[in-house]
Amino acid sequence: MADQPLGPGDRVVVAGASGLIGRALVASLRESGVAVTQLVRREPGSASEIRWDPAGPLDPAVLDGARAVVGLNGASIGRLPWTRRYRSELLWSRVSPTRTLADALRRLTNPPLFVSASASGFYGSRPGRRIDEGQERGDGFLADVCVEWEAAADLAGERVAHVRFSPVIHADGVLKPLVFLTRLGVAGPLGSGRQSWPWASLDDTVGALRHVIEHDLTGPVNVAGPERASENDVGFAIARELNRPYLIPAPAFALRLALGAAADDLLLVDCDVAPAVLADTGFEWRHRTAESAVRDALASGGRS
Repeated sequence: MADQPLGPGDRVVVAGASGLIGRALVASLRESGVAVTQLVRREPGSASEIRWDPAGPLDPAVLDGARAVVGLNGASIGRLPWTRRYRSELLWSRVSPTRTLADALRRLTNPPLFVSASASGFYGSRPGRRIDEGQERGDGFLADVCVEWEAAADLAGERVAHVRFSPVIHADGVLKPLVFLTRLGVAGPLGSGRQSWPWASLDDTVGALRHVIEHDLTGPVNVAGPERASENDVGFAIARELNRPYLIPAPAFALRLALGAAADDLLLVDCDVAPAVLADTGFEWRHRTAESAVRDALASGGRS
């Protein structure tokens, strides 16, 4: 089934469809005539929704016959502070539903491709290095989460893609707090501002998920823009689009004092993530630079 465009006759099961990426993916698939089954924790609102318990078990028949199963569950890493209790939620809101899906897939004779979310946080900080899918795990809390997350997905068997998402440049994604500060006129470099920030537009994130399914890719797949961006690149782009200054720095020590470990994992992370698998398999980006992604995201609704 590799290299076959998604379209009528295909069915994709999506868990975690209520988030930013999930909503956009479901809309994109349905626009192509793909039948989408959404796994939901509430009472189903339509025939395309099936209620499930992310803690399991799940009837394998729900997944049988699908072209792919996409797992996008997980509490928001943008909710701060990361208390001990919330760190536990960040981990188990990812691992538990992933394990439930993997257990159900493992019980099928011909399981669909399992496209399981992970994150660029797998690599931690790697200053001065271009990081592709062949690199080992890094240090930090998010790296620990990603390792356990991917191990849970691997319980499904051999047909597993670990989609390591970069932060999504969107008005409801990584831009949200940055836009807020910029509008107030208090934006500026976070730490040095020179650190490499992994990034991807929402359009390309959804496109990458479709690409993984259409090309039947397995193993780790970095979802990131093809060109390096620093925190300053992103910050300057927001300020330029909003016609606001970008002058007031936030020193690294102050960020660590306010946010603890989350500062290093989210704002001070320095990792130039290369989407080598996507590039090698012919993926075409809509946004090749972070500046292009910021411009489009703010034009699409981030100015209000």
